[in-house]
Amino acid sequence: MGILRKTKSVKILLDEFEKQSTAISAITLIERFHLNMNKTTIYRILDKLEDDGFLHSFLGKNGHKWYAQCSGCSSAEHHDIHPHFQCSDCGKVECLSTDVLIPTIPNCKVDVSQILIQGTCEECFS
Repeated sequence: MGILRKTKSVKILLDEFEKQSTAISAITLIERFHLNMNKTTIYRILDKLEDDGFLHSFLGKNGHKWYAQCSGCSSAEHHDIHPHFQCSDCGKVECLSTDVLIPTIPNCKVDVSQILIQGTCEECFS
């Protein structure tokens, strides 16, 4: 993980992502851990974990930033180009393991693409 020190705050956030199978919003992390660390610390750690290839981020509905564990990424390159699904009822966000074709745009280089699909998850639908 690069030069990020394994402080108590880093361990708290790493443990949270290890036990979650879904994405977590920055706002949720701030609300959950406001007694352990301030929001600046949380954002700094999230940014570093993303730079190191441990997490990837994307925007959910309402423009809130979400984070999820990477799969096979590094500090040199992220391979997590995939869509995300957000339930309109419960708000849960999941990474979808499906290929997405990002179109080639003439005279442009695409660095980041974000696809958010919204609907009702299985738990809320049934």
